[in-house]
Amino acid sequence: MQQISATRRRAYLSALSQEIQKKLQRAETNPAQRRNLLQELFADIALEVDDRAKDIILSRGSDAIAPVDEGFEDQLCFYDVLSVHFVQVPEDGQPILDLIVKLWSQSFASHIFVLLFHKWLFEVEIEDSEKLLRYSSALVQGSANVFWIDIQTNTRRFQSLFRYLLEDITLDRSRLTKLGLQAQRDLFLLLSRTIFFYNAVEKLGDFLNSFPPFPNSFLVGGPADMFVIELTDQLQKLKVEPVLLHYLSQIKVLQGLELRMTTSTRLKTCLYSFTSPGGPMYPTRAVRHAARNALDALFPVGQYPRHLISLFFRLLYPWYWPSSCWYFVMSCVKALFYSLIGLIVSSWEGIRGHKMSKRDML
Repeated sequence: MQQISATRRRAYLSALSQEIQKKLQRAETNPAQRRNLLQELFADIALEVDDRAKDIILSRGSDAIAPVDEGFEDQLCFYDVLSVHFVQVPEDGQPILDLIVKLWSQSFASHIFVLLFHKWLFEVEIEDSEKLLRYSSALVQGSANVFWIDIQTNTRRFQSLFRYLLEDITLDRSRLTKLGLQAQRDLFLLLSRTIFFYNAVEKLGDFLNSFPPFPNSFLVGGPADMFVIELTDQLQKLKVEPVLLHYLSQIKVLQGLELRMTTSTRLKTCLYSFTSPGGPMYPTRAVRHAARNALDALFPVGQYPRHLISLFFRLLYPWYWPSSCWYFVMSCVKALFYSLIGLIVSSWEGIRGHKMSKRDML
């Protein structure tokens, strides 16, 4: 029974591989529709596996995919499955890889490559150094593109790719050295910009300890400085409010990092830019409060003068005064309400405890 399940699974994935190959061939022979075809193929690969296909793919054969072993949680996408399949059955992936190389300069080619071959790249021996350099560059470029798609849409469809690059590559020196030194540096800088988004702050210490050497480290600083520089650049590019709030909520993990004065000032300036209404950032109230809380946590010295300065600049925007007053009144009412509730609950618990003690005495 297990052999039948494994054979059925392999036949299904081989059929999927052939469909991908056909679409790539169509893109190669049809320049006018090339971009649309590659975009459609990328979307198909990134789709979540439906229930019918999941029953086949997750069959309990000897070579079946185990969701827990592979790090898949609730969301299993086709690229998760195919990337494992091309490692186990490289002959199915080689025609696809050859076609991707022919379409190398086209949009979405690097996206498709990194989704399908990010595991294959580290599991097979590539003797041609020029090919390895090209694949390494495409890995970083494609990863940056797909991670940005997640950030712009506030989804985490490519979290398994991020986790693989972080935990299985950057934290594993034996695999990391397969990439060229420049690709290693680019990969670390990329993951520095996305580690907060994919909720991997618990790996931050190990990640910083694994940083490769940089030629300009004597000017920029150590791994912590480079990480914070990339993070501040990322914060200034974010335009999706829930994503920005998520970053700001996790930034307190930087407490205790030893940073250069220039890096610390850069981080403080970036956060401070989110605390005032108006241009150039035009942050919402939620963003302003989150940035102010992050500033107070990371830079407690001088927080009260900062609040006074923020209040002064707030007065420069009189059209915000009514909403500010209303928010202040509502905050006071909420605080008073919660205080009364807490007082009532504590009083009730005290009375209840007194009655129980009297009962025990009797």
